[in-house]
Amino acid sequence: MIKDKDESLKVSKSYVDILRNLKSKIMLAQQRAMGAVNRELIIVYRDVGKTIYDQQKIGDWGDSIVKTLARDLQKSFPGIRGFSYRNLYAMKELYLAYKNNEKLQTLSAQISWSHNVIILSKCKDDIQKEFYMKMTKANSWSYRVLRHKIELESFEKTMCAQTNFKSSLPSNMLAEAALVVKDEYALDFLDLSDKHSEYELEKAIIKNIEGFLREVGASLAFLGSQYRLEVEGQEFFIDLLFYNRNIKSLIAIELKVSEFIPEYIGKMQFYLAVLDDKVRVSGENPSIGIILCKSKKRTVVEYALKDVNKPISVSSYHLVKELPQELRKELPSLKQMEKLLENI
Repeated sequence: MIKDKDESLKVSKSYVDILRNLKSKIMLAQQRAMGAVNRELIIVYRDVGKTIYDQQKIGDWGDSIVKTLARDLQKSFPGIRGFSYRNLYAMKELYLAYKNNEKLQTLSAQISWSHNVIILSKCKDDIQKEFYMKMTKANSWSYRVLRHKIELESFEKTMCAQTNFKSSLPSNMLAEAALVVKDEYALDFLDLSDKHSEYELEKAIIKNIEGFLREVGASLAFLGSQYRLEVEGQEFFIDLLFYNRNIKSLIAIELKVSEFIPEYIGKMQFYLAVLDDKVRVSGENPSIGIILCKSKKRTVVEYALKDVNKPISVSSYHLVKELPQELRKELPSLKQMEKLLENI
């Protein structure tokens, strides 16, 4: 009897493991199937847009024909949403926007129709569209999150980021690491007055950690606040510690409610050295530091980072959404932007 009971327990544990494995495979298959359906649907939408464009170009179709086409398609495919008169013209726009750009054609088929529509309506140039397509796919952004990111000008803020990554990170992780940080973070979701302490800022972030993760990156896992480090009996505390799953790096964030000063760099270098030596595990990349200040002077930051050997970004935060006009002048060239995105 005891033997039978033991065997039953073994079978039960084995069954649970098998069930978990099968569920994982089924979910993965569902995701792949949904992705395949989405790709085919976007390709069809592009074909619809091409047909409308071709017929209008030769003068055969006016608005009334497009309206008729919308009604007929909706009747023929009642289970498929998206064949409204307005969407048919969006399909035409999709075709025209990417007909000479094979890369964007491929990327557009990797995100949903609603994501495509907002990118087409809100983004002016191809490099901007590529950025939001890749970030949507990489971070599984919902439609609402994508719209919010565009409104907050995440593209511009990422392209302006001040880091020393080129001289401090392996070349194979440069492109992805560059997209992890931004020059400015909009913390408008925090209920803070203009005059607040570092303690208040940290507590507000922890209270609104979901909103903070949406702003700094969906691929981050929160490891804790006031993360304790010990060196020869002395204790040191990192304000916020995260782990980035995409680049496999620890991300240390120091909060400063004042203007950036060069002394902040030395403290962050120390934290990163200890993290790499005592916390980082085998297979992980070098730890990255983000110094998040109330304000900064770009030239001062450039000099402060010049000879630093640990990967650090110096960013500012604001409690409003607008990108300062002076920051727009710091945007890199189109070729530099393309190079940044090519490996993502």
